Amino acid sequence: MKRQFAGIVCVALAALVSASASAQAPAPSAGPAVHVAVVDIGNIFKNHSRFKASIDKLKDEAMTARNGMKAEEERIRGLMEQAKGLNVGTPDFKRLEKEITQAQGELQVNVQLQNKDFAEREGKVYMQCYEEVEKAVAQFARQHRIAVVHRVDAEPLDTSNPQNILREISKPVVYYEAGIDITKDILSMLNSSPVAGQVPPARPR
Repeated sequence: MKRQFAGIVCVALAALVSASASAQAPAPSAGPAVHVAVVDIGNIFKNHSRFKASIDKLKDEAMTARNGMKAEEERIRGLMEQAKGLNVGTPDFKRLEKEITQAQGELQVNVQLQNKDFAEREGKVYMQCYEEVEKAVAQFARQHRIAVVHRVDAEPLDTSNPQNILREISKPVVYYEAGIDITKDILSMLNSSPVAGQVPPARPR
């Protein structure tokens, strides 16, 4: 009986030592991210609601500016028609000729300046959107332990353009399973808040 009791005590002590060691041992680290994913940046730009709204607004402003230029072009054409009815070399002809030359020069400068301005503003809109995409991708990747996100283009290939064929051949990603495409997840993040925000729940991969 004493021998049986001693055995029970030894087992209990062993259990206590084991539990104590487990409590003191540090928790195993999660380890490095191991998954791989792909994202279609072109698709995101086409379906990013705030980006599309910014571009549409910029297009409207550009159209308004172009209409203003067209009005000035019509005014210049009217002056040229007036000049046709005057004798060359007369004071009125010279005055009108000078006015037309100045107006054409100013119009050309204004067109160049406006084109430059809209190109710069458009570039900033694209850059801002891309930075948001980068932020969203980084958040999603960290949440789901994705180590690398490759850029892909899922648009159907237009074989009528040789340049498109060359781009297709030079794609770095030859094949990927549909389950690793996170494009919809990133779009959901971008379109659901002013900036890249909540990370959607993990999907089976």
